Amino acid sequence: MDVQLNFINNSNDVNNSEVVIFQKNVATNFDELPVAWMVIKYCGIGDNHPFTFPMSMYVGASDSWGNYTPQLAAEYGKLYSMRLTNSGDKLVAYGNSTSAKEVQVLNDLPKGAINASIYKSGKLLATKTSIAPRQTAVFEFKPTIWIGVASQVEQGQVMNSAIVYDINTELSLLGIASADIVMTGGGPGRNPTPFSFKLGNIVMA
Repeated sequence: MDVQLNFINNSNDVNNSEVVIFQKNVATNFDELPVAWMVIKYCGIGDNHPFTFPMSMYVGASDSWGNYTPQLAAEYGKLYSMRLTNSGDKLVAYGNSTSAKEVQVLNDLPKGAINASIYKSGKLLATKTSIAPRQTAVFEFKPTIWIGVASQVEQGQVMNSAIVYDINTELSLLGIASADIVMTGGGPGRNPTPFSFKLGNIVMA
């Protein structure tokens, strides 16, 4: 079920800060850098920004020849395969994955690396690049979002490690139908209060 969220700026921000929202792929052991799924810009003090966070997701792939597949509805516990057909490279559903908690994308091409990506609301959520033939990309997301203030972040781009390191607010959306995300803190001067994000006005599903 989709979660209806409403970002509210109740901060004292004087820097026109950008707010970034993303998820982390927890299926990987190493520190994979997340993608900026949504960037909220120019949301002034007292303003709000409603958006929908869908629980459904889509998977797509691109090959080393610069071709992009259509996006397929993705499900946990399912495997998707990039294969060479008579009409070129194609991404197809390919049965069950090795983990019920993961979406897996196999490079089944005879040659050439692929990139695999997950999308929500048509926006890039996570990506794995340079997957060699016979290798598999794995994706798993908890029902949480990460949110924080950042600068020079572009929606749909992989964020640098310094930005990700500075963002430590994780909000659980488990069982929630709708909620406000209220930002407080900030302000002028040398020692502004740190920005804080909390859920309010929560309606459970």
